[in-house]
Amino acid sequence: MFLSIKEMEVRKVRFDETFAPGQIDFTDAGVEQAGPLHAAGTGELLPNTAGEVRVRGSLTVTMESPCDRCLGRARFVLEPAFDLFYRPVSDIEREEEVGLEEGEIEIGFYQGGGMELEDILREQILLLLPMQRTCKEDCKGICPVCGANRNETACDCRVTPADDRWGALRNW
Repeated sequence: MFLSIKEMEVRKVRFDETFAPGQIDFTDAGVEQAGPLHAAGTGELLPNTAGEVRVRGSLTVTMESPCDRCLGRARFVLEPAFDLFYRPVSDIEREEEVGLEEGEIEIGFYQGGGMELEDILREQILLLLPMQRTCKEDCKGICPVCGANRNETACDCRVTPADDRWGALRNW
């Protein structure tokens, strides 16, 4: 869905959209959408600004990725609200470097006549996912010796250090 600046000049743009898995591309992020993504909210042009836009709303989605420890499936149910501000990219299109004030750090930029809702939602979902994606908080991972999933089977493998040059310091 395209959030048009021309339309926002007249009125708030309301959205209530549902995206099936695969409609928004997450392949380069290593996650996949496990169910429908529902987003509802509004986009509005802020008065007395040079094209500043506010997009408010909420989304609901379940995302999946491989567990970073055991390679099983890690599921994340996301239900955040968002309140975002965007300015035209022409505000910063200069050759020299531009310093940002503290309040400007949380402002995004758009180009042309508006922005795609799908791009906004994709960015919000990727920002909400944890850096380390595990299937459960106490995931034991994979044994580096035998390759068994330690969550499913217990193994008695011992990992021996390959380089013991620092071993004398351990007893100190």
